[in-house]
Amino acid sequence: MKDDFIKIIGARENNLKNISINIPKNKLVVMTGLSGSGKTSLAFDTIYQEGQRRYMESLNAYARQFLGNFEKPNVDSIEGLSPSISIDQKTTSNNPRSTVGTVTEIYDYIRLIYSRIGKPYCPGSDVPIIKHSIEQMTMEVLNLPENSRVYIMSPIIENEVSDFPTLKKEWMKQGFARVYINGEIYLLEDEINVNSKIKNTIYLVVDRLINKEGIRSRTYDAIELAVNMAEGKVKVWVNETSFLTFNQNYVCEGTNFKIPNLEPSLFSFNTPLGACPVCRGLGSNMKISKQLILDYSKTLRDGAIIPYKNNDEDSINVRELEILCATYNIDMDEVISNLDEEKLDIILYGSNDLIDFEYYTSSGRLVGKKDRYEGVINTLERRYLETTSEWIRTWIEGFMNESVCYKCKGARLNDQALSVKISGKNIHEFTDMPVVKLIDFVNNLNLNNEEMQIGKLAIEEIKNRLEFLNDVGLNYLNLSRSAATLSGGEAQRIRLATQIGSKLTGVTYVLDEPSIGLHQKDNDQLIETLKKMRDIGNTLIVVEHDHDTMLASDYLIDIGPKAGVEGGYVVAYGTPEEVMKNKNSITGKYLTGELKIEVPENRRKGTGFDITILGARENNLKNINANFPLGKLIVVSGVSGSGKSSLVNEILLKGLKAKYYKTKEIPGEHDLLNDNDMIDRVIEISQSPIGRTPRSNPATYTGVFDDIRDLYALTNEAMARGYLKGRFSFNLRGGRCEACNGDGVKKISMHFLPDVYVPCEVCHGSRYNFETLQIKYRNKSIADVLDMTVLEAMHFFENHPKIYDKLKVMVDVGLDYIKLGQSAPSLSGGEAQRVKLASELYKKITDKTIFILDEPTTGLHTDDVKRLLKVFNHIVDSGATMVIIEHNLDVIKQADYVIDLGPEGGEEGGYIIATGTPEDIAKEPLSYTGKYLRKVLSNEKEK
Repeated sequence: MKDDFIKIIGARENNLKNISINIPKNKLVVMTGLSGSGKTSLAFDTIYQEGQRRYMESLNAYARQFLGNFEKPNVDSIEGLSPSISIDQKTTSNNPRSTVGTVTEIYDYIRLIYSRIGKPYCPGSDVPIIKHSIEQMTMEVLNLPENSRVYIMSPIIENEVSDFPTLKKEWMKQGFARVYINGEIYLLEDEINVNSKIKNTIYLVVDRLINKEGIRSRTYDAIELAVNMAEGKVKVWVNETSFLTFNQNYVCEGTNFKIPNLEPSLFSFNTPLGACPVCRGLGSNMKISKQLILDYSKTLRDGAIIPYKNNDEDSINVRELEILCATYNIDMDEVISNLDEEKLDIILYGSNDLIDFEYYTSSGRLVGKKDRYEGVINTLERRYLETTSEWIRTWIEGFMNESVCYKCKGARLNDQALSVKISGKNIHEFTDMPVVKLIDFVNNLNLNNEEMQIGKLAIEEIKNRLEFLNDVGLNYLNLSRSAATLSGGEAQRIRLATQIGSKLTGVTYVLDEPSIGLHQKDNDQLIETLKKMRDIGNTLIVVEHDHDTMLASDYLIDIGPKAGVEGGYVVAYGTPEEVMKNKNSITGKYLTGELKIEVPENRRKGTGFDITILGARENNLKNINANFPLGKLIVVSGVSGSGKSSLVNEILLKGLKAKYYKTKEIPGEHDLLNDNDMIDRVIEISQSPIGRTPRSNPATYTGVFDDIRDLYALTNEAMARGYLKGRFSFNLRGGRCEACNGDGVKKISMHFLPDVYVPCEVCHGSRYNFETLQIKYRNKSIADVLDMTVLEAMHFFENHPKIYDKLKVMVDVGLDYIKLGQSAPSLSGGEAQRVKLASELYKKITDKTIFILDEPTTGLHTDDVKRLLKVFNHIVDSGATMVIIEHNLDVIKQADYVIDLGPEGGEEGGYIIATGTPEDIAKEPLSYTGKYLRKVLSNEKEK
């Protein structure tokens, strides 16, 4: 009985209240509860951490020195624990060289089959390039008709200018007797007149043969000698009428295009052998953008060229520009939007003519030279490449945009690698197909028996791994997609697919909300995948809020009852049915429908104005037109990969930011974005981190820490010591701990592992020096305040309206459980998003404000979603417009207007399936969102 459970006794990590529980092994176990209730503390910080620690302790001392110490979690004992693997939401990789293919290791197998059974072709044609071994060449010659007259020749000079007399002398020394020149055979000992100033074709005759029995060795030796003299090439002249051409290398006939031996490294964009020579395997280049260096509303004299606008009148750049304009009759007092394109190009890209430059520098020195004008863009690009100053490089990058590499067109590989094909597709075309199409392509590869035998094992592995990606709802991705562009949920499901492929058994997998970013349509597939992992003999502990996943679990554990200090207890456990019967479980009440998020009685009418997008074609969007009615809560829905982010983030968001904030990001491909000038403030609430170092935290990001420091500076003790507000900053000298520079932790650089942060041994993680910590407000130091949860701090500062109001907003958006000083890297994407939302809610909201959010319910329990929706409704009721990308049906049913994209993901998506109220979407038979929404809305009516 003992072996059938993971037995936890006395877990006290973070806010856990000394809990003990038996978790069944080899089952799908879901841990749920309000955000901050202690689910992650139990699943990751206790079970996974202890499993990892025990594994590390089993290694020898030499291996452990590279891995650091794994702290024992605060728990009395854990019995029955097997090796544990965590699959969390952290982004797979920010490395621009990582792709879905490399992360899943499918690309390694694809490179292998291309190097073994790929066929090289001449670029831009269907003419295959064939290489021969000397043995194959010999057999081809011996297979000629009997008594054929054969000349075996080494093609030394092919249609080139050459020094024939020198060559002739060398060949005669080596004992050769004949040479083929421009179609005729000559004896080397004869007088041969060759015009060395024109191009000639000269082949050295190595041997002459009559094809008959007994000449095999002589033929082989002659061919071997010929290939050695002409870099692998041989010409065989048969009966003085026709040629056989052989080559030991992959060379395109009549050109210098040569492909090296087909090895897996040729198809890697991370090696010099395979990478595109221009972008070096990145698929993109940084280029100066015309739009970013010009202010089209100004004249050249008033600073239309932004990099030159702060230059003095007598600076070299300004002086040379004035002389250029005088030479080409360009009016410097004309708004540049009115200048001819030809004249503008001269300014940007330089002049073809030599110009007399004569001017005095700021130091009074006379400069006189005759030169071409380099051009603003050319000058900046040259300086970017030549400068050793990091500051200058960063400054110039502000005028640059990332654009697709002009050489490889984003394929990352060189021409040689891209000339090798299987079933008509090169390796980039192969990996650029969505997984769903790639599965079909691989299943129908047109291979002969030999090729199938060679590639069988690798092809089977590719098929299996593609099926795993399909099973976790990622069939719309392509293998060439950069890993840095994946959402947390996508990255997690990719790692999940990789683990399924490993087929390990007897492992405890700990997962953090794998359903994030998944449409309900794909959720069933994910649940089946989790069950498959369970069925081969693994224990799955899944932290999850999704109702379908909870109902499909074997065992459900509800942690609560609330968040932070009011959480940390096991409220209910057992089968989903048993939890639903437990009256203490908030989760159970939502599962039964006793508690629910109501459908609003009325939908808002809006202002009557729209933001209109015409001809949206970014990524997979099919030239669609979309309207976003202002003054409403708008939800953009659709299956994963249907084009939601392309429409909202790439076109709407970037388009509005480019218009109002002159940002350097170029909006996605579209014809028109018209907001009727009804917007003046665009607020993006993304899931990107609020900071990348331990110095960034929710208190500093939201600005509440400034008010708290003001309060501490006004205490009697601080005033008596002369401490000002800056004393309580961990970023400034004076009050901070100098041993760790106010970080509270020290970064330890590991040999071949990620950096590890350990608490500072001087301040023990408090960030401040001893004297600063002596200043107390209500018996709490500034470090004690940073260690409080938002909810604790709100009650602590309830008599200070300015601080209280800011903390109250953070509580309202569901952040009551996080600590004020919690480091930014430790916040999930959903938490970071809500911190940003809270910081915006302090500011004035008008009817010209638009909020754009991407899946804000990430990591939220249904009860937290209910609270968040109150905040959303408050924002829209204040007159603002809110556009949300969301799969959560509770959010969709609250919307005033829904834009549903689909019908499928990837190439099969990109269409608008339905628009209107949630009730309108539910009536659309082609909408997957409508199908699930119908159930929710009909259930609401019944209840």
